[in-house]
Amino acid sequence: MTYQESKIQFERLFAHEMSDALMREFLIDMTLDKHTSVESIAAAAEVMRSHALALPISKELSEKSLDIVGTGGDKIGSFNISSTVALLSSACGSSVAKHGSRSVTSKSGSADMFESLGVRLDLSIAQSAKLLEESGFCFMFAANHHPAMSFIMPVRKSIPEKTIFNILGPLTNPAGVKKSLLGVFDKDFISKMAEALKINGAQSALVVSSREGLDEISISDITYASLLKDGIIREFEIDAQEYGIRKVPLKAIVGGDAQQNAQILHNIFNSTATDAQRDIVMINTASALMVDGLVRDIQDGLEMADEAIRSGKAKEKLEKIIEISNKI
Repeated sequence: MTYQESKIQFERLFAHEMSDALMREFLIDMTLDKHTSVESIAAAAEVMRSHALALPISKELSEKSLDIVGTGGDKIGSFNISSTVALLSSACGSSVAKHGSRSVTSKSGSADMFESLGVRLDLSIAQSAKLLEESGFCFMFAANHHPAMSFIMPVRKSIPEKTIFNILGPLTNPAGVKKSLLGVFDKDFISKMAEALKINGAQSALVVSSREGLDEISISDITYASLLKDGIIREFEIDAQEYGIRKVPLKAIVGGDAQQNAQILHNIFNSTATDAQRDIVMINTASALMVDGLVRDIQDGLEMADEAIRSGKAKEKLEKIIEISNKI
């Protein structure tokens, strides 16, 4: 289907103009594979975002803000890397509007870990906006912003195969962010996701997937990447060893439940984590800061992230977010 044809069909889906049987048939047609087109991904994301309840923030703050998010689905069981990166990036000066949910397939989703850290999550959409304005960080529960998913998801769950909805979440941030570090579970979708972001108006984005299928920048293997900057998409590889980071097996970044992952975050911010836990957060944070335009490149980003931890800024930022979220 063309972009316009896809958009028409997804408008019908999100407007609840399809019966459950038609919805299921349509979603089966949207099974995720190498034939899934950029046009379908971009159209689906645009429609889903247009039906979302937007975060009520200024245009200036929306364009300034950044999302750091993965599709999930890599089945590696890592600790909450992107959530830790989101907090560290905020401590470095980024305005981070993170979009996510509770655990679906892992032991700890981003929401589960934030809750374990003490960040209040039962905020209204207006309160989430205020948290972003006052602290430079907020977490947006996907379920609170995408009401149409209440009738789409039961049908989606009846289909065993991955569908286009397995990759739409990171493309539908309710804050309307124009910048993102986005991880995918399959390198076949790196360039497609970057192209979809470009079509839908993103200004700066880095889409990554490692050779072993991690939806983050890896320290265990090569990471494939597509960088969108100034309207141009450039594909390249990231080798963490080129930045002085020691190669480790994947098991070195495996996490646990929400409490265990929250402790790993505390350990990183207290400089008591393992080298592997710290290093994977550092290189992903450095890349997020590059996407945000706060640093020129990954090397400069590593230095900024290191300073935020050593100076105590990271711990202070977390304490501030927790405090504000609980008094709003």
